[in-house]
Amino acid sequence: MNKLYIGNLSSSVTLADIQQLFGERKLAVGQVLLKSGYAFVDCPDENAAIRVIEALSGKVELHGKVIEVDYSVPKKQRSRKIQIRNIPPHLQWEVLDGLLAQHGTVENVEQVNTESETAVVNVTYETKEHAKTAIEKLNGHQFETYALKISYIPDQEATQVPAHRPRRGPAVRPTRDHGSSAGTSASHKLLDVPLRILVPTQFVGAIIGKEGLTIKSVTQQTQSKVDIHRKENAGAAEKPITIHSSAGGCTAACQMILEIMHKEAQDTKFTEEIPLKILAHDSFVGRLIGKEGRNLKKIEQETGTKITISSLHDLTLYNPERTITVKGSVEACSKAQAEIMKKLREAYENDLAAMNQQANLIPGLNLNALGIFSSGMPVLPSTGRTRGMVGSYNPFMALEQEIVHLFIPTQAVGAIIGKKGQQIKQLSRFAGASIKIAPAEGPEVSERMVIITGSPEAQFKAQGRIYGKLKEENFFNPKEEVKLEANIKVPSSAAGRVIGKGGKTVNELQNITSAEVIVPRDQTPDSNDEVIVKIVGHFFASQTAQRKIREIVQQVKQQTQKPQARGPSPQRTK
Repeated sequence: MNKLYIGNLSSSVTLADIQQLFGERKLAVGQVLLKSGYAFVDCPDENAAIRVIEALSGKVELHGKVIEVDYSVPKKQRSRKIQIRNIPPHLQWEVLDGLLAQHGTVENVEQVNTESETAVVNVTYETKEHAKTAIEKLNGHQFETYALKISYIPDQEATQVPAHRPRRGPAVRPTRDHGSSAGTSASHKLLDVPLRILVPTQFVGAIIGKEGLTIKSVTQQTQSKVDIHRKENAGAAEKPITIHSSAGGCTAACQMILEIMHKEAQDTKFTEEIPLKILAHDSFVGRLIGKEGRNLKKIEQETGTKITISSLHDLTLYNPERTITVKGSVEACSKAQAEIMKKLREAYENDLAAMNQQANLIPGLNLNALGIFSSGMPVLPSTGRTRGMVGSYNPFMALEQEIVHLFIPTQAVGAIIGKKGQQIKQLSRFAGASIKIAPAEGPEVSERMVIITGSPEAQFKAQGRIYGKLKEENFFNPKEEVKLEANIKVPSSAAGRVIGKGGKTVNELQNITSAEVIVPRDQTPDSNDEVIVKIVGHFFASQTAQRKIREIVQQVKQQTQKPQARGPSPQRTK
């Protein structure tokens, strides 16, 4: 994706003119191929290509003509993938997400780390028609003083002949990124959650050391890989550092970095306190804090530190992470870091297991496309699965429409509906579900019922977005997780199977999913001979419980249908 097309060139432009243009602006390029009226340029990487486009396209005149620069994408590779540049850095996730969803089904959105002040994302739509529409409608779209710039980016899959897949049997799972398999043999790779910290910019030089010797010593002694993102957020007071290693390796490397900073502070007579600042994705922070802040208080008491967490209001398109600030001695901060990362890893592992379970239970579900926390970005690192490659295709599951009643705080209704109903319309389009808010049952009710009708995947998307919206808009205490009640109806004949003998099945469901599952006794079945099952929990817990219960119901249905399909049993002769 590093080859660029330069158009609208005057016939008098020479190769030397183009090379001089790049040289004057200190733009890194490789080979230049000049044709009549246009040229092709190779860039060393994607960031270099973005810099060239942003610096030159529509801004530079060469021999009397304003040149245009864009990705060189052959027609065969103009498929589902586009790049959006010049996005305001303060733009909220859900605004961009909603905009993208207006023009088609978005499968994946990936942020590109660049040195520019504005944000850049690569977007994959479900079809090339959706991508084409997005380019036509969104190119030049204004956000305040920012005009979006959109290009096709090469889609290598578009030119590949799809591998033959057998009509029966399980689908072959693609391998994960970094070459590890998607099976259990790679489970240790999945748990390699990097430690990300923020350090004051003035200490970066000391951490790196002369000719990189200090950071080399850190990596060797701790058997870790340390990335210092010096070029990110030019002029910022702090720089992020990412440490890849085992849990113990991350802790050891972090402690060495803290010690280096404290020594540098003494040498330079820097008097301000140097806290440890850990970056964590917002979706994990609630479980780090714990109910009523218990987890955090326990870590503070056991390590002798003071821990604070940045506000949800600081989250933007450019910053999906919260800052966990730990104050105390180097040793105390190091101990707290180990405990904090332990909790974050547990949250990551639980969510990954839940997401993989959803992939198995909902055939064809593309987890990275869901944007379940109003982001449209992956909540977890990519699992490497490609569209349509998760599990085997089950037409019954794909077509079945499910109804879920989700209960939200009454004061949150306006946020879900949005101005003139725009929010709920966007949510409905994104999820592919019917979403309605039932009338209030009384003047002072604390909750309202949201009626969601759609396929299993549509349910996952719609409910996930609602959970995310409630969290983002602070309808729940920042120190607690969003837990909602969902009601689903099951045939009365299946209610006993959900409960199990002596409550065994429902207890197992609660243990496996971490959700509270209630089948109220003495219910009178409705006109469809169905009864209600109540599920209370955070998003992944609720989703896993819903799928497990649907699975039980499906088994009951199949068992009751089999005798009918075989016909009456033959009479036994005496």
